[in-house]
Amino acid sequence: MPDIPDGETVEMKGSAAKPYLLKNVGGVYSCNCPAWRNQSMPIERRTCKHLRKYRGEAEEEARIGTALPPKPQRPEGSEEGAGPPLLLAESWDTEQDVTGWWMSEKLDGVRAYWDGKQFLSRQGNIFYAPDWFTLGLPLMPLDGELWIDRKAFQRTVGVVRRQDKPDIWNEVKYLVFDAPDARGGFESRLEWLGSVMPKWGNKYAQIHVHTECEGTDSLLEELKRVESLGGEGLMLREPGSKYVLGRSSTLLKVKTFHDAEAVVVSYEPGKGRHKGRLGAVNVRMPNGTTFAVGTGFTDQQREAPPAVGATITYRYQELTDGGVPRFPSFVRGRTDAAKPVAVAAPPPPLPAPAAKPVAVSAAASPGGKRTFECTEDGAAKFWAVWVSGNDMTTHWGKIGTAGSQKTKTFATPDKARQEADKLIAEKAGKGYVET
Repeated sequence: MPDIPDGETVEMKGSAAKPYLLKNVGGVYSCNCPAWRNQSMPIERRTCKHLRKYRGEAEEEARIGTALPPKPQRPEGSEEGAGPPLLLAESWDTEQDVTGWWMSEKLDGVRAYWDGKQFLSRQGNIFYAPDWFTLGLPLMPLDGELWIDRKAFQRTVGVVRRQDKPDIWNEVKYLVFDAPDARGGFESRLEWLGSVMPKWGNKYAQIHVHTECEGTDSLLEELKRVESLGGEGLMLREPGSKYVLGRSSTLLKVKTFHDAEAVVVSYEPGKGRHKGRLGAVNVRMPNGTTFAVGTGFTDQQREAPPAVGATITYRYQELTDGGVPRFPSFVRGRTDAAKPVAVAAPPPPLPAPAAKPVAVSAAASPGGKRTFECTEDGAAKFWAVWVSGNDMTTHWGKIGTAGSQKTKTFATPDKARQEADKLIAEKAGKGYVET
């Protein structure tokens, strides 16, 4: 096997854009990857998958004086460094009726996929759990969270990232919320877990508790309770849903919603069943940021929307990095504001600040494609979006290059357009101007 000469550095391609640097200084080997840096043991006893790949498993085991767990086996044809086949969540948009869905606390721990032999992170890195922690776990996959307690995320990370299998793993629980390869829908898989888990004889593995959602009021009440205890939020699972790879609308995450006020500056025409009436209102925050609010309106309110210049109350989940509310939903018009006026067709939009254009529907321009550019502070970037049926496609990169492109499929065309509108509003808040 190759080795690194004393005092020299070699490069090893990993999952990051730049290669990792492996060094040998007087027999002490190091790597600048996060897995090597985050270990709490002495530097002379640290190792990582890059050092093992370059020097060999046997050499690294002999050097640090302890056995290493086997490297994870990837499915044939999968790329090196790919993560396990996890189901990922979308965010609840406040409009979808989730009555009858299954609620559980969103844990502030570390997602861990048990592949039948070892725990893997979302990126495919191994969590080196002690043998006594994994004793009795099945040969089939499990999906869950390595968790210590609420508000103990950093503590959990500090334990599970260590490679010396310390005894402090006894603080950790493995809360299982799905069995990907078990038969049937979600309820059947949970039932299977309940029947077989006692046979494992593992005191650290537990089934994560799920309760049925009775409606929006029930959901918000449970969210308030969990957050008052220091919890992060809630997860929602669709009844009878399958376990699929990638992001899915059958799994939704819910966090605190905030109320705020903004002034109506223009209208967007409705599409589909809302054709001929209001589709969304463009509003301006006190700091000048503009964005669209297209959900939360009743049919009557779409026929007679809040007047331009009126102040509305909207509800949102969080702010993006650009300061734009995420998933805004109309709550009410302020009673002391201007009276709403009925509009047969939306009036022309008010002019918006040059640096922050008012977002309009991604499907409003010919061909449905909207293109934006950002040249602030020396930047030279473009971004475009268009909707075709249930698909939303984005195209981005440096001006003058081919850039990158990504397509995402939604449940309905309206959902695709709503997501496109949100992205447009975010880009507008970051200084992108339509070309």
